This record gives sequence, C-alpha cells and structure tokens, in this order.
Amino acid sequence: QVQLLESGGGSVQAGGSLRLSCVASGYSFGTNCMGWFRQAPGKEREWVATIYTAATSTYYADSVKGRFTISQDNAVNTVYLQMNSLKPEDTAVYYCAADDPVTYWTTAGPRYWGQGTQVTVSS
Repeated sequence: QVQLLESGGGSVQAGGSLRLSCVASGYSFGTNCMGWFRQAPGKEREWVATIYTAATSTYYADSVKGRFTISQDNAVNTVYLQMNSLKPEDTAVYYCAADDPVTYWTTAGPRYWGQGTQVTVSS
C-alpha cells in the first residue's frame, strides 16, 4: 500500500521560506516521479514541481521557477520542496504525488497522493 505523508506547511510572511517534506512508503522510490501540486481556494489544482527520482532531473512551473527547489533523499524515501521568497499567491494546500513516469504525466495525473499540507503567506 502506497502512502505519502507530507509535513512542513505553516504560515509565513511574504518573502519568507518554508520547506515541505513528503515521506513515501510502500513505493519504489528510486525509479519513479514524485512531485508537488497545489490548490488554492476556488481554483483548480496546479502543478508545481517534479523530480525523476532515478535521475534527479527536476522540472518547475514558471510561477515558482527560481524560488522553489525540489530535491530528494533516497536513504529516507523523502522528497522536499524548499520554498523561498514566498508570495501571497503561493497560499494553497500543497499535495505530494507519485507514480511511474508514464502515468504521472497523463491527463489523469499521478495515482498516489498525500493528504495535503496548508501553506499560508501573508502580505
């Protein structure tokens, strides 16, 4: 049974930083895609960043490029999202997601999701 457990959300002022963590269990961490999505109230879910855990290749949405960094620690099956220079528009529930590289990028998206962690950025 695949489980993804996020942590690290919270409230911060604009310009501040937070680091999110996602621990994966029951999952082949080393050969798949893991990433972060977010959903703000009244808005559709938005892709934020993805890492190919076998190659450590990373990809970012334009809205976070240069401010957010996705990384991994294979020893503890964990993916991180370091968020710097946070803006009020970054406020959302952030979800960790995972799947094999083919399924991950389909229209339906990844099959495995965490429960989400709230990030609130005040101006």
